[in-house]
Amino acid sequence: MSDFGIPILFALGLWWFSTGVVLYVDNLPGRTFHWTMLGGAAVLAIATFGFVVSSATMTVVMNYAAFTCGIIIWGVLEMSYFTGYAIGPRKIPCPEHCSHWQRFGLAIMTSLYHELAIMVTGLFLIIISWDEPNQVGTWTFMVLWLMRWSAKLNLFFGVPNLNENWLPEPLRYLKTYMIKRSMNLLFPLSVTVATVVVVLIILKAMALQVTDAEVVGFTLVATLLALAILEHWFLVLPIPDEALWRWALPAKQSNPRR
Repeated sequence: MSDFGIPILFALGLWWFSTGVVLYVDNLPGRTFHWTMLGGAAVLAIATFGFVVSSATMTVVMNYAAFTCGIIIWGVLEMSYFTGYAIGPRKIPCPEHCSHWQRFGLAIMTSLYHELAIMVTGLFLIIISWDEPNQVGTWTFMVLWLMRWSAKLNLFFGVPNLNENWLPEPLRYLKTYMIKRSMNLLFPLSVTVATVVVVLIILKAMALQVTDAEVVGFTLVATLLALAILEHWFLVLPIPDEALWRWALPAKQSNPRR
């Protein structure tokens, strides 16, 4: 049980808590955002240092550390977006009656700076961990990056649950770039491919020749990817997922979805 159970619980707890922290600070009054990002910059520096150190060693402890650092680095980037510090040049609602491709182009402009920041950060993490024995931190960041893009594309093409109430008030215009519909063709492809990858990672973790450290690393990444798949299902199923983070959301936004 401990070979798989502890890393699964660790990944689940860190995912739940880190998501709640991001939601909480992003829904504080705007006057606090300056201090939020100052603190975030300090945390980012520490997490990056931890990422470098943990990448150099393949042990159980260092795998947990690398995974945690990858989550923290991603969380700070997400805070920079939802506090409005790194979004894009377009900060107004989508015009009515624009074409599908026009809306796509305008949607990219709403988060262009943030996407570039993620791209630069991802490339930086890949470079500093290149040829290092521990790739858990890099895998963690890449899972979050790819699954975020998948979720954003599904929101663009249309899903029933847009989670627009999670957006801070200054960013509410973003919901005009999303479409509410029962399903889109990308969704089944997204969850199917991701699910196949989860199965392959689990099979790798269960192989006889892997070390304890590798089992932990594979399990952490597989659990994170499974949770990202779950978040995709939250977009289409009538599940009150907001209840998971009721403590982190303002009272007016904490009502379960109906």
